[in-house]
Amino acid sequence: MPSMVALLGLLAAAGFQNRDKIAEVLGGLKQGAGAGPGATNAPAGQGGVLGNLGGFAGGAGIGSVLSGGLRDLIERFRQNGQGDAAESWVKPGPNQTLAPNQLEQAIGPDVLESLSEKTGLSREELLSRLSRELPTAVDKLTPEGRLPTEDEAARLI
Repeated sequence: MPSMVALLGLLAAAGFQNRDKIAEVLGGLKQGAGAGPGATNAPAGQGGVLGNLGGFAGGAGIGSVLSGGLRDLIERFRQNGQGDAAESWVKPGPNQTLAPNQLEQAIGPDVLESLSEKTGLSREELLSRLSRELPTAVDKLTPEGRLPTEDEAARLI
């Protein structure tokens, strides 16, 4: 689940349209994986919200965070009654939208609390941003209509 939280946090903070910033943060985490306890390893200038998300990835590579995060995200949505919406984002065709309250149900209060703590964004702001960004991001990260492997995911960002 840490990969899912990191993915959601990065999408909420930067938005998929800024995927270059997401790649920088995740790339910096991989390069600095041995930097020592408590280090976020975010590239210079990436402090604040993006830098605070570093601890969730735990030094994992970009492909691992994306593929694992997507897998965990889709599974969580299935378990919490929003599997059809999540599947529409993965498969070719139109993406189903979710209202913030539906997204809150699918993500769960524990993940929202973690995201709020790490990003400094309110629950309402997180839900607003994610309901706007998540369908497009998942759609773009699953161009083959299926969840990507770690190698495929690393090439998508």
